[in-house]
Amino acid sequence: MSHFAPLGLIELLAGIENGLSPATSIARAMERIEAVDGGIGAFATLAPPESLGAAAKASGPLAGVPLGIKDIFDTADMATAYGSPIHAGFRPSSDAVLVAMARAAGAAVMGKTVTTEFAFLQPAATGNPAAPGHTPGGSSSGSAAAVAAGMVAGAFGSQTAGSVIRPAAFCGVAGFKPSFRLLPTVGMKCSAWTLDTAGLFAATVADVAMLAERLSGRPLSVRQDAVPALRLGLYRSAVDGRIEPAMREAWETAARLAERAGARLVEIEEPAALARARQAQETIQFYESALSLTHERRLHADELSPRLREALEKGAAIEPAAYDEARRTARQARRAVTALFGEVDALLAPSALGPAPASLASTGDPVMNRLWTLTGNPCVSVPGLRASDGRPLGLSVVARFGRDGQALALASWLEGLLSRPK
Repeated sequence: MSHFAPLGLIELLAGIENGLSPATSIARAMERIEAVDGGIGAFATLAPPESLGAAAKASGPLAGVPLGIKDIFDTADMATAYGSPIHAGFRPSSDAVLVAMARAAGAAVMGKTVTTEFAFLQPAATGNPAAPGHTPGGSSSGSAAAVAAGMVAGAFGSQTAGSVIRPAAFCGVAGFKPSFRLLPTVGMKCSAWTLDTAGLFAATVADVAMLAERLSGRPLSVRQDAVPALRLGLYRSAVDGRIEPAMREAWETAARLAERAGARLVEIEEPAALARARQAQETIQFYESALSLTHERRLHADELSPRLREALEKGAAIEPAAYDEARRTARQARRAVTALFGEVDALLAPSALGPAPASLASTGDPVMNRLWTLTGNPCVSVPGLRASDGRPLGLSVVARFGRDGQALALASWLEGLLSRPK
């Protein structure tokens, strides 16, 4: 078997509540990892037996739930290498805050999932279980693949441009990029401090919403089957000319189904302030990343990939005045996005330009995700549609800042529509 079906977190929790022991759940997860990860390469490091033993005895709202943790989050019991040989074997003295929260809730950290080099552009060797021979996306490559392959019920990722939403779309699972700073990034390797956002993966939107609720203590789980009087904005951006035919068809299919179910569709042409902001996101990311990795750039340049070294040199060449202007553009963009939600309840947009590219030499283009990372709005990648060759396609539901529960509820409603017989 090359992989298992994705493991539903809600279904697993129901089984645990009905007598499945956390120890058994954890043992089964390890069996699945051992059975299929050799052909996928989602995990960089597996948890030591003593950590899994402690998790088997833990209690809490996530007791018995196996998780994968992207290898840019610090873990005290495992090496944290950030996808780079520079930090190979590094053992932090404490867990990242989000990892500590998961353990406090009873979750079993099964291991560290593969990340691209410092969560940037250099592809990792992880395969895509849902589209063999194609990229799983990046930088949260291993997290998306581990969930898609049924090895774990949830996983942590991070997004600075498109590193949660795009891998979720390519691997056919749900991805949740919360409102900026809803989940803590303390103890996560910094790439760009005004953009870095911790995110989550699970099999379905309802599953990822439940994971978010039980981690954060916020009322985020999906509690409704219908969304009445929905005004759904079809977000038409300045880069839509690059969208592939399969994604255009998926977008149109989802919009048509939503309209039939009672949603009122509203065409939203991208304001000029938001078109400018997409480029500003890249300026901010490159400038801040060059500063964040100053130590590695100065003392370990030969151990950086040529792709990352070139990107950091580009960032280091950006003048502070240009960076400050990009930050002003970002502030204007956040105001412009907020104004859009006076017209609609949510936006619907592609999660990527198309399905996963047929190459492991690229993680795909994050251009469809940059804007929502910059503005900090909650974004959910909804699985359920596929290209004609079977590769998954993801669509993004975007909501007003701080309305994460609404974004998840609307995304789950849309996922339900997509799962019905056509």
